[in-house]
Amino acid sequence: MIKIIIERRIMPGLEEDYEQAARQAMRVSLGARGFVGGETLVEMGHSDRRLMITKWRDLRAWKEWYTSEARSNAMQHILPLLTEEETIRIYEPSF
Repeated sequence: MIKIIIERRIMPGLEEDYEQAARQAMRVSLGARGFVGGETLVEMGHSDRRLMITKWRDLRAWKEWYTSEARSNAMQHILPLLTEEETIRIYEPSF
């Protein structure tokens, strides 16, 4: 299993639009092969900052999703709402 940490900053005033787009993207990812689960967090005191933590069976499953047409389509609704490029980090168990 691996975990993918995605950080995003949303344009002020577009938080609700982002929430809708992000929920739709999460629904689409539920059908992705190798997707195990995920959660989205809002930074306390900073409603424009989101942290997504997703769990994948392996790196291959994540890469397949990351380069998929389904993710690309979902991101077309998310990217215009961000103030900067999202940051993605990949973590694996240390033991």
